[in-house]
Amino acid sequence: MRYGSTRGAAAPRAFDGVLLAGLAEDGGLFVPESWPVFSPAEWRAMRGLPYASLAARVMEPFVCGGAVTFADLQAMCRAAYRPFDHAAVVPLVQLDHDLFALELFHGPTLAFKDLALQLAGQLFDHVLQARDERVTIIGATSGDTGSAAIEACRDRARVDIAILHPLGRTSEVQRRQMTTVLAQNVLNIAVQGTFDDCQDLVKAMFADAPFRDEVRMSAVNSINWARIAGQIPYFVAAALALGAPDRPVAVSVPTGNFGNVLAAWAARQMGLPIERFIVGSNSNDILSRFLANNDMRMAGVIETVSPSMDIQVSSNFERLLFEFLHRDATATAQIMADFRATGQMAVPEPVWQAVRREFTGFALDDDATLAEITRIKQDYGYIAEPHTAIGIAAARACAPIGLPVIAAATAHPAKFPDAMERAIGIRPGLPTRLAHLYDRPEQFHRAPAALADIETMIRRFANRNSV
Repeated sequence: MRYGSTRGAAAPRAFDGVLLAGLAEDGGLFVPESWPVFSPAEWRAMRGLPYASLAARVMEPFVCGGAVTFADLQAMCRAAYRPFDHAAVVPLVQLDHDLFALELFHGPTLAFKDLALQLAGQLFDHVLQARDERVTIIGATSGDTGSAAIEACRDRARVDIAILHPLGRTSEVQRRQMTTVLAQNVLNIAVQGTFDDCQDLVKAMFADAPFRDEVRMSAVNSINWARIAGQIPYFVAAALALGAPDRPVAVSVPTGNFGNVLAAWAARQMGLPIERFIVGSNSNDILSRFLANNDMRMAGVIETVSPSMDIQVSSNFERLLFEFLHRDATATAQIMADFRATGQMAVPEPVWQAVRREFTGFALDDDATLAEITRIKQDYGYIAEPHTAIGIAAARACAPIGLPVIAAATAHPAKFPDAMERAIGIRPGLPTRLAHLYDRPEQFHRAPAALADIETMIRRFANRNSV
């Protein structure tokens, strides 16, 4: 498998090069040069496989060849999913006749990001060992990516990791899961700004070629294709459990950076019959506005009870745009440049109409989200945190009649105790392994949303052992 950039000006490369590069040199995102497709018989043969085996089979076309063999990938998948505290890894819970919650929060940091990042940590180790290299991973987080990335990369010999999070704009649990990891190879930076500011800083560092080369920069945000590839298998597992490929399904995903729902769409490109994609948003509703009215205008980021979705610029939408522009990299690059310059994305009408035939948008403000948490508990006896509640509400409102719908349950309720207490009067307890989270010392650095300041901090961190 070879990969090219959505903007067309970066040299194609194999998976290991994409893993280590993260963002393409032209500012675009790497995508497969073609989509692998499994036959119905091949999908059926995957039914009943243990999750690690299924994940390796689904990811094989994207990952294997060159530095990573299928045997390597199988071993890494087994190691990545061993720490999960549910035997199924991603259990499917039936809520109603055609409504199912896909629980993606049984990993080390209680969020769906663990599914891809625990494997990404294994892949980085393997590839860097083969190349005798090391990297500095730099990422931005709206809450969950940071802790999952740190947990996956902590104490690894060939990786340093620096994570930017927006100061005061994550839940306390999310923050502490990052800042209480006191490993020598971890740097936490609290940026005085929004997640979009953090994400822009990371992209600016990638665009600064001398800095990028000096610190040997890589990424674990969902701009890194390895993240998307690692999220495809759980949608496959759920769809197969509900009868695919012989029965079509729909998916509903609470969406911030668009990577999770893009992974479900990738599964459809590979031949899985997912007929509808429902995109849940909070008050930062740029995606639902786009899907309703072709209105992709940036606005100020609003703080909500679902902070992982407090985003205006959904980076992975660029990958979908590229595909719906029939892989026209020149057109993609121009639209993205205009979006950055004007704050409004001019998606051609035929492209918007084509996207709308597959995707539906849905949004809830905070009051409606809290009411939905209450309603889900009353109707199903199920405890859903704010992001998951939005996904379930979107499924209930928008799912096609007669199709089973998979609602992504993206985080454990204990990650958002204040919102849960407001909604249902309960502060869910953390699992035993995290019981002392509030007692652990924190370590992080505050910084303005200024590129020079952030680069200075990261340069000092990355070069701390240089002679």
